[in-house]
Amino acid sequence: MGSATLWTPRAVPRVESRFRRIATDFPVPESIPILEALEKYELRAMGGQPPVVWDRAEGFQVYDRWGNKWLDWSSGVLITNAGHGRQEIVDAIKRQADAHLLANYAFPSELRAELCRRLVELMPEPLRKIFLLTTGSEAVEFAIKVARTHGQKVGGRNKRVIVSYEKAFHGRTLGSQLAGGIPALKEWIGAPDATFVQVPFPDGYWTEDTSFELFEKALGEHGVAASDVCGVLMETYQGGTAAFAPPEYVRTLRDWCTAQRAVLVFDEVQAGFGRTGKMWGFEHYGVVPDLTTWGKGISSSLPIAAVVGRADLMDLHPPGSASSTHSGNPVSCAAALANLDVILKEDLAGNSARRGAQLHERLAAIEQRHAELGGLAGKGLVAGLACVQPGKGHAPDGELARSVVMRCVEKGLLMFNPVGPMGCTIKICPPLTITPDAVEEGCAVLAESVEEVLRERMPR
Repeated sequence: MGSATLWTPRAVPRVESRFRRIATDFPVPESIPILEALEKYELRAMGGQPPVVWDRAEGFQVYDRWGNKWLDWSSGVLITNAGHGRQEIVDAIKRQADAHLLANYAFPSELRAELCRRLVELMPEPLRKIFLLTTGSEAVEFAIKVARTHGQKVGGRNKRVIVSYEKAFHGRTLGSQLAGGIPALKEWIGAPDATFVQVPFPDGYWTEDTSFELFEKALGEHGVAASDVCGVLMETYQGGTAAFAPPEYVRTLRDWCTAQRAVLVFDEVQAGFGRTGKMWGFEHYGVVPDLTTWGKGISSSLPIAAVVGRADLMDLHPPGSASSTHSGNPVSCAAALANLDVILKEDLAGNSARRGAQLHERLAAIEQRHAELGGLAGKGLVAGLACVQPGKGHAPDGELARSVVMRCVEKGLLMFNPVGPMGCTIKICPPLTITPDAVEEGCAVLAESVEEVLRERMPR
């Protein structure tokens, strides 16, 4: 949908409820100059989201400057696990800023030491070393570097193939996009890189075969010998669909990686810090990876990410050979420590499990009423609801998904643009502080929006 269509204000029904308020036309007429300035000065790739100009956000609600209020089902793209604008996090950021230490590169700091200790102590053995970074993409890049370094150490120069999954999203830097499984993100690269291969993700919906034999068969089809694999990179759940793999598949994968001396990496950038109803998403599988990557919910606010892993892997590189300009930035570390305190003190992983059960029950009821909806996936407070074309198998219907999301936004339920295959997945991921009443209201708005959009599609 082009900006000219999105940015023409039109009358929408007024909304006034406990968690939502729509008091203007949409997009808000006064917001158009801001949208136009962004289009003029910012790269085009940043566009595409619903035209809600955020002014402030608190808890699980987002406000603009003109009297509108949204119930947030985006968490700012799965960032604000502890809720928007948590006072404890705001206070920690202010205290650190007032201390006049805003950056210190890789020089030691007590704050960085404390965050590293706190995070590592929450991890199962043998994950005992951490590298603080800035973004999830950066964390994935380092995990790839570690896997390749280890591969050449134990198997020689040919042991450098990274296996990941079709439809996977691992970030937008070069290495993370090569490891990703979305062809459109690689078209500009040119010839495929034979050291990055993707195999089908066993979600049971887009890929019906969930056997581990499919993994081994796909490697053979790529001409990859098992002995040449240095690492397997897997999202704990696929970001584009919210789908998990079967636990027995992942347990077999764990054993396969151990036998092949390949590094098993779980990308937890979206899944960590309570999002799935457990502190770490990989807990659903009953296995421990060799490395795991974090981002997004690690601070519920400022840019910070991490790689956590086995000490023998994390210490492969000598001093000075792995650093980042803003690694362990003191203000971001302060935010992350405060965020961790909130998540643990308030048992937000537990609240995610409880509210997630409620959410998935309501979403399943919506899905069952409409042939155009399918492939409900997720755990805890992340869900993906696929829009498909009835009678055409699982043919994606991205237009329906976009229409439903926009209708929800116009009604005061905020989501980001659909993701997944051909943009057909409505992604639902509210802050982990959401309440039962807010879950009920959000699901009612979604159900109403789906019914309205489908009714408008019917031939007259």
